[in-house]
Amino acid sequence: MATHYYTASSLDGFIATTEHSLDWLLKQDIDLEGPMAYPGFIEGIGALAMGASTYEWLRRNEDEWGYTKPTWVFTHRELPIPSGAHVTLTADPIADVHSAMTAAAGGEDLWVVGGGDLAGQFAEAGLLDEVWVQYAPVTLGAGAPLLPRGLELELLEVARNRNFMCGRYRVIRE
Repeated sequence: MATHYYTASSLDGFIATTEHSLDWLLKQDIDLEGPMAYPGFIEGIGALAMGASTYEWLRRNEDEWGYTKPTWVFTHRELPIPSGAHVTLTADPIADVHSAMTAAAGGEDLWVVGGGDLAGQFAEAGLLDEVWVQYAPVTLGAGAPLLPRGLELELLEVARNRNFMCGRYRVIRE
């Protein structure tokens, strides 16, 4: 079992605009059956963690909740939960939530969906194993940073998926 931060980034290192929008990403050309694409990645995922901004963007922009796996949303606010969704709102410490996610995942991997800061908190707790980044051919100039922490990474895999330059890295722990 591993904990992954799987995300897309602009070439200048942002995962969302200053308004928390992902519209720039949805305009990009990617082969969903190609290397490092989402459908292949999600097959091995048993539980998800996401930040409140990602959760709120998904709720505003998606007609239905698209995740069937248990999801923990890190927030200090009350947010509406879609009917029938297995979503838990939490402000608990990362290590406690990671333990609950691991138990719920049934031996499958964990995915830190969104929030570079949230992925950084997992890394600081020693609970982030890999970083997967699909770099889109766009710059945003400002926005939510890919990973606002200093981390040492080892490149494990590189691929091209149409317009995306994809990399998978192992987090090096001291």
